[in-house]
Amino acid sequence: MRLFVLLLILALAFPSAYSPALENPSGAAEAAKGLDALGRDFWAWRALQQPFSHDDIPRIERPVEWTPDWSPATVARWREELRRFEKRHGAIDPSRWTVAQQVDYRLTGSAIARVRWELDILRSWRRNPTFYVQQTLGLIFDRILEPPPFDRSRSREIVLRMQSIPRTLDQARVNLDEARAPFARLTIAELADVRQRLTVFASEIKPRLTPENAAQLEPAVEAAITALEGYRAWLVERLPGMQEETAVGRGAYEFFLANVALVPFTPEELLAMGRQEWERAMAFEAYEERRNAGLPELELFPDQAAQIAGEEKDEHDIRRYLEAKDLLTVPAWMGHYRNLPMPAYLEPLAFLGVTADHTSPARLGKDGVSYIWPPAPTLGYFGLSTARDPRPIVVHEGVPGHFFQLTLSWAHPNPIRRHYYDSGANEGLGFYAEEMMLQAGLFDDRPRTREILYNFMRLRALRVEVDVKLAMGEFSIEEAGAYLEKTVPMDSATAHEEAAWFAAGPGQAITYQIGKLQIVRFLADARRVQGRMFRLRDFHDFLWLNGNVPISLQRWEYLGLTDEMERLQRFTDSHKRPAAAGHAGKDLRKPEEN
Repeated sequence: MRLFVLLLILALAFPSAYSPALENPSGAAEAAKGLDALGRDFWAWRALQQPFSHDDIPRIERPVEWTPDWSPATVARWREELRRFEKRHGAIDPSRWTVAQQVDYRLTGSAIARVRWELDILRSWRRNPTFYVQQTLGLIFDRILEPPPFDRSRSREIVLRMQSIPRTLDQARVNLDEARAPFARLTIAELADVRQRLTVFASEIKPRLTPENAAQLEPAVEAAITALEGYRAWLVERLPGMQEETAVGRGAYEFFLANVALVPFTPEELLAMGRQEWERAMAFEAYEERRNAGLPELELFPDQAAQIAGEEKDEHDIRRYLEAKDLLTVPAWMGHYRNLPMPAYLEPLAFLGVTADHTSPARLGKDGVSYIWPPAPTLGYFGLSTARDPRPIVVHEGVPGHFFQLTLSWAHPNPIRRHYYDSGANEGLGFYAEEMMLQAGLFDDRPRTREILYNFMRLRALRVEVDVKLAMGEFSIEEAGAYLEKTVPMDSATAHEEAAWFAAGPGQAITYQIGKLQIVRFLADARRVQGRMFRLRDFHDFLWLNGNVPISLQRWEYLGLTDEMERLQRFTDSHKRPAAAGHAGKDLRKPEEN
């Protein structure tokens, strides 16, 4: 049986791997056991309940032969179970615990609040038809990202997930009583060629499956195609009666910031921070372009093989650079981050998310993979940058970015920090890694690459404005896409894809810029507080190991500074009962009224 089962067994013995009670032998130790038990129960439940999304950070391991269930009865049961988790968390008094224990308590509360956000505030399962593309095609995409071979268990899971698609789409028709027209139009466009996509997928994946499962795949795919085409037709029919508004509104957005993301800033402060960083990136890009005047432009790799070989060399060089410059410890057991050609079976579903496998807790030490297209001037924004120089994306997505950081965090001795996720810390760290390596001199040998990085900075800063204004109703998806396309600038397809993604998941697009700014402040405070005792490698080793933890909590634990936590507590107290998206004023603790 897969290593996942072993990890689940270990999780059931939660305190055996790590217990915060061991840090505090006082009377609080006994009380802390309640948090251990709550964490153990919650994360086992979350593996069954958590929806799929475009985001590559919250990809988790599921129980063997799991399939999603979004029936009204199941959602009602989830709500009741969520209320019990909220009650258990609220009954715990952590006031006499160590700071590290209190951080774990806040993490658990944030994870529980995220479920409330998903089910009763954002309500994608009721408002966003694209949500069900992720719960159908997305769960196939998720299972084929890991490189071959496709053993018997994995082959069986692919077939079972394909067989579940008609049932999920039947549930979608019942649930989507608040469907929004812009999301419906996106879904209709995404499914326009679903028959061709799934037919190609089936023909390419079938020879790789075990014979028994290969025989079951063809009828399952045909049933899925019929269901997806029927879902698309159902949306077309109902589109004229759908509302256009997609914004969640200020109250809901502030609830997310205060209770889920644990970001101690107002929407107006976020806008000011993003605008200042955009201006900084614009200035630095102008300086860099003037500095590089007369230098040749970066050439595309001649083919995929050359790009893959170049990325492999660059990845090794980056690891050596981290150690040589005393920036960050690179464990000997850490796998490598590799480029591979886009598989023919993955290509038809590549629109569903980031085509990268960061491995998982059950595959620690294995290599991470990013699938690439053949180098060409027609590639999208990020693909074109990697076809010229792989390093900016390697630094963000691979080493020392997401793959490296997630691997370290999945090895954390504390199960709460191992399971918890929030893109604010993860994406902020990935973006911080880019500038860290830029300022450390990694890109001095290829000056034109520095221009790419400053353009990345412009995009990440603009995402803040797009996120906030989409959430507050000041941008439509079309306006946000056009704004990104013109102001970054970037290709139209990528710009509108980003805008749609951010509208569907408020709070995600701010994570890059705001998370990085929080890390920079954290570093500055560490230097100030620790003085001569400050060591950059030690700071980074703590930051990367705890890379899943919101920066406000890391700063509190590492330095003992309470100002951000006090501010965050005031925000949390003010936003315990938010209005749901499109339902201002309703009490979300009475979900039957929503």
